[in-house]
Amino acid sequence: MSPSAPQRSLFGLPFAALRTGEVVEACADVVRHGGQLSIGVANAAKVVGMRRDRTLWDATLACDLLLADGMSIVWASRLLGRPLPERVAGIDLFVELLRQAESLGRSVYFLGAEEGVLRAMLARLSREYPTLHVAGARHGYFGDAEEPAIADAIRDSGADYLFLGMSSPKKEIFLARWARPIGVRICHGVGGSFDVLAGKTRRAPRWMRRAGLEWSYRLIQEPRRLWKRYLFTNLAFLGLVLKERFSPAPPAPRPAPPAARSSPPNRPVVL
Repeated sequence: MSPSAPQRSLFGLPFAALRTGEVVEACADVVRHGGQLSIGVANAAKVVGMRRDRTLWDATLACDLLLADGMSIVWASRLLGRPLPERVAGIDLFVELLRQAESLGRSVYFLGAEEGVLRAMLARLSREYPTLHVAGARHGYFGDAEEPAIADAIRDSGADYLFLGMSSPKKEIFLARWARPIGVRICHGVGGSFDVLAGKTRRAPRWMRRAGLEWSYRLIQEPRRLWKRYLFTNLAFLGLVLKERFSPAPPAPRPAPPAARSSPPNRPVVL
């Protein structure tokens, strides 16, 4: 976690109490003046998942800046008396950083998604950000043994920004292992944002996002696949909020980065 960012401890996690614009400016400072910043995001589902997966827990804590990418986290922070100023959506931050990279004349690297999705996204970005310098791009389907070569390629590209369009925990583990060695200024795990910019999936209307109803939009699109997940995840998160209300979890220490080629087995987190 960046030491200069105000923090709110929630569920043992050090969320940065920053607005989107403040995060964007912090990234600009790092790019202009040197240093490195790895950015992680968490919503209610991820917080619940982190309790069951020690690998995901440790890898998420290894990032420099942890942001609340979910209105449930923001609402919980207010209920618990440790308010966060707003939701910082990963995809919104992604778009702002693309604009920033273009305006500063800096280069970007994209890692993630399927090859076809990656090509479609790059085609759209070439139209919307015509002067953006893309230092490199690679699909997100690879094993642990391929990681060192991929990290070398990213480092050799000279990119200033790295965006990872991969699912959890793969993107968090990759960042925990390689964010420092590759030397990229800004690393941001953006999840399914590549699919959205490529037009493969649709995002909820702005009014639904502002109301914290983006999850319901996804549920409407894929009810059979998602209804059980949302039901049990939401109930589990409510349980965590109640527990946090009466017995706050202590701030978790920052773990050592995972090994470069192998992942530890999944273990539940006990707080």
